[in-house]
Amino acid sequence: MNRLLLSLILAAPALASAAPSSQVAWTPEQLNFVKAGNAQKGRELAAPCTACHGTIGISETPAFPSLAGQLPTYLFKQLQDYADSSRDNPIMTGIAKGLSKQDMADLAAWFASQPASPAAYDSADLKNAETLVTQGDNERLLVPCEVCHGNDGKGQKLDIPALAGQQADYLSATLNAFKDASRHNDVYGKMRLIAKTLTEKEIEELGVYYQDMK
Repeated sequence: MNRLLLSLILAAPALASAAPSSQVAWTPEQLNFVKAGNAQKGRELAAPCTACHGTIGISETPAFPSLAGQLPTYLFKQLQDYADSSRDNPIMTGIAKGLSKQDMADLAAWFASQPASPAAYDSADLKNAETLVTQGDNERLLVPCEVCHGNDGKGQKLDIPALAGQQADYLSATLNAFKDASRHNDVYGKMRLIAKTLTEKEIEELGVYYQDMK
């Protein structure tokens, strides 16, 4: 069964029942708006962000994500989702509500312009995680992670995030949040469907696998 067919099968239940999970619509105007974000202004706006996300967007705390090198469209969408409560977080919701859309585009431009710095991790057996990333699992109708996130973990345009070098604990926590549906701003519920099929061990190993990706 090819990857496209698997993707369609995976998405079908959600397409039938999922309510809108985000208010962001990627119109040409919206894309151009984000593309025109001012990185220098974003750098100034990012000063309060350093406590959690690091000076240039590389977090030193496992609970907080690194933002350096992330896709600007993804970052913009997440800030919008926090602001309109499509995504819940007691810290980020309050921060995002205080930002204008221009602020969000500028912040996204700044963090996207910074080079990601993958962390090293070599003490775990990650063969199962590698299989999920590169081959998926036909029995569970799981497409390979790299179909969406890229074989280099750098994500794809619009709102499919880069994962390479991200904090393992944060990635695992994110997958668990999708698994129990406490995070629900994934379009058509695709990540919730995927995460529900993963075991705790697989979620932990996927986090470490992407953290170590160069």
